Amino acid sequence: MKQLFLFFCILYHFSLIAQTNISGQVTDKKNNPIYGANVYLDGTYDGGSTNKKGEFSFETGEKGSQTLVVSFVSFETYITTADVSVLKNIQIKLRDDVNSLDAVVINAGMFEAGEKAKVTVLKPLDIVTTASAQGDFLAALQTLPGTSTVDEDGRLFVRGGEAEETQIFIDGIRVFTPFTPSANNLPVRGRYSPFLFSGISFSTGGYSAEYGQALSSILLLNTIDKPAQEKTDLTFMSVGLGIGNTQIWDKNSLSVNASYINLAPYQEAFTDRNKWNKPLQSANGELIYRHTFKDESMLKLYGAFSYTDFDVIQDDINFEDGFRFGIQNRNLYFNSSYKNKFGNNWKLETGLSFTNDHSNLKIIDDKVDNTENSAHFKIKLKKQFTTRFKISFGSEYFSTNFDENYTQVNTQKFNYGFNNNLFASFAETDIFFSKNLATKIGIRAEHSGLLNEFTISPRASLSYKSGKNSQFSLAYGQFYQNPKNDYLKFNSDFKAENTSHLIANFQHTKQNQIFRIEAYLKDYKDLVKYDTDFVGFNSNFSNTGKGFAKGIDVFWRQNGQLKNTDYWVSYSFLDTERDYKNYPTPSRPNFASKHNLSLVGKHFIPAWKSQIGLTYTFASGRNYTNPNETGFLNNQTKNYNSLSLNWAYLIDQQKILYFSVNNVLGTKNIFGYNYKNTPNTAGNFERQAIIPNADSFFFVGFFWTISADKKSNQLDNL
Repeated sequence: MKQLFLFFCILYHFSLIAQTNISGQVTDKKNNPIYGANVYLDGTYDGGSTNKKGEFSFETGEKGSQTLVVSFVSFETYITTADVSVLKNIQIKLRDDVNSLDAVVINAGMFEAGEKAKVTVLKPLDIVTTASAQGDFLAALQTLPGTSTVDEDGRLFVRGGEAEETQIFIDGIRVFTPFTPSANNLPVRGRYSPFLFSGISFSTGGYSAEYGQALSSILLLNTIDKPAQEKTDLTFMSVGLGIGNTQIWDKNSLSVNASYINLAPYQEAFTDRNKWNKPLQSANGELIYRHTFKDESMLKLYGAFSYTDFDVIQDDINFEDGFRFGIQNRNLYFNSSYKNKFGNNWKLETGLSFTNDHSNLKIIDDKVDNTENSAHFKIKLKKQFTTRFKISFGSEYFSTNFDENYTQVNTQKFNYGFNNNLFASFAETDIFFSKNLATKIGIRAEHSGLLNEFTISPRASLSYKSGKNSQFSLAYGQFYQNPKNDYLKFNSDFKAENTSHLIANFQHTKQNQIFRIEAYLKDYKDLVKYDTDFVGFNSNFSNTGKGFAKGIDVFWRQNGQLKNTDYWVSYSFLDTERDYKNYPTPSRPNFASKHNLSLVGKHFIPAWKSQIGLTYTFASGRNYTNPNETGFLNNQTKNYNSLSLNWAYLIDQQKILYFSVNNVLGTKNIFGYNYKNTPNTAGNFERQAIIPNADSFFFVGFFWTISADKKSNQLDNL
């Protein structure tokens, strides 16, 4: 018995000798102790957690070199490898996790719309539920600050920039002709269905070096990666029909959308100020095929076709029988994208797009035929070396072939056009000094074959998180863009137009609410000037134009503070002047309003199973030239006001009846004036107001979704 007792004593003694104590303290970078951190040896069951003083201590029987792991939420995991004999009384400082939800976001000039964004300003379905938008993402984005209300055009005019200064990308690949064609005072629409996009990023300036050929703004549209379920969507509208279907099998999915619009019945019921020889009709179709490979890489193929046809005579003070304009437009767009992860944290993103756009136009008695073939190829590599340091770089190639034939009534023919190949490379890095301080630094280089010009564009932004819910951001960038097609088809002796952006931003976010205020300064150089009333083959061009734009944008959104109510308010102040085109003196352009205000509200009434929405838009007067007075752009229109309403009624979970009316009060808005080319007997030039073709527009739609869950619908926030 004594021998057995002695044996256990010896065994216990050796077990004590075999155990090694591991101890230390865990603090943050300010030496504050971290309570509850998890501390353990990797690959073993030996470990513990820190006490209120941040201290830990545990025993291990492991020998030699071992890996110690320390982890705690909102901090980067600490890993060190050493001999267990030296892991005593060690001091460990955990660094903030820069990928946590409360980390700083580099966001100067950028508005995000997507469920995956850390800070979402708009949701994807806001596009189709905003009164005044009529299902068009362009119209919905015009309720954000930084945009100017140019209701007769419909495109995005951002911070003193023309519409051509905004470029649109689908899955990172360029869209060359994103708008349906239209006539004077009939706003264009985007060609693509908002239901196919999972997220939208709208940059009003200071954007990434990855994107170029845009002086003012970029709009990024990201298609859905993986549809949730198979379904069919049917749409019956007062102006046409629509159908959509999604199929899923194995690692594949296919979504198809088609629509047909014909305004003839609507114009019979609600006549406007035009004489329609052929009312507007259009047909659109879209297809997205997705395939996910075994390594989770993804291939997406996107194709879109659209056709537009109309012939209209509009009242014009200088044409006794009116001004005739007709167009037949056919547009084909193809986009493919591929993304993959490989190696050690490398990511590959590549894609290409091709656009064929053909138009036959009738302008009074003249005919114009033009064709544009454009292509874009892009490859991009990204690597995250650490959680605090990321780099991306890539190259892209643009090719454009534009050809136009102009036939006058006397059968004299003219041919214009150009070919341009543009090569660009970019590199950019994200550096997170802490979860409160981050910077993005990039550079972009471009070479235009047509202009025979090489440009360098530096870009940089810095963001600092000043509090739990607030942060400051700064951004600077240089941006270049080739002159637009209307100039290049007559002349190629140009330099690229360019501008610099300087942006300061403050943002405060809490649950279901966001406040942003942003100041900016843009300096334009090398803008195109010409010496004729209208651009033509006899125009003399130069790059001597210049200008500036400066202002302040404010945005406030709140959801749920008022029961069942979501609303946002945006305001923009713009001070801008340009000396370009045929301007005789620097002036505020006639598309720019000093003050723009939007108020959007949505309220759900459960007892009525209805969502009621309103959009109020205000814009201060725009400049125009009155030839009866001295000076250029010497007068200003009255202020623009429009109140739009919509009502979505949930018949059942998958059937929605939708009503909307734009400018419900019928406000008589004026965009400017046309003056007679010659004075009357009293020596005065008579004028005609440029007004909308109709003061109000009414829309009725029935949306029916058929799916296995019998729950989802096309406006599934109802």
